[in-house]
Amino acid sequence: MVYPYITLADGTEIVHTQVFEEQGIQKVEVHFERPAEDGFDTARCQLPSYTWLIKEGFSAEEMDFFDRFMHSNAHLFYKYGTNGGVQIA
Repeated sequence: MVYPYITLADGTEIVHTQVFEEQGIQKVEVHFERPAEDGFDTARCQLPSYTWLIKEGFSAEEMDFFDRFMHSNAHLFYKYGTNGGVQIA
């Protein structure tokens, strides 16, 4: 299951998976996607290792921002990934 998290000002959609277990470790994958002329710019990061699985179309500066974003929001991805996404009223 994938849950919406936030849309950035440039149109980048950020979504995350539910928490899943792999080799005894609870993990979450976070996807960044933005429309581009030839399809989509895409990045995918896996927590808790902060491993970037995909980095296509985003600049180095954007990836630096995403890395900082991941570190400051990781606890929320786990919280919402356990509870079925962000619950809005």
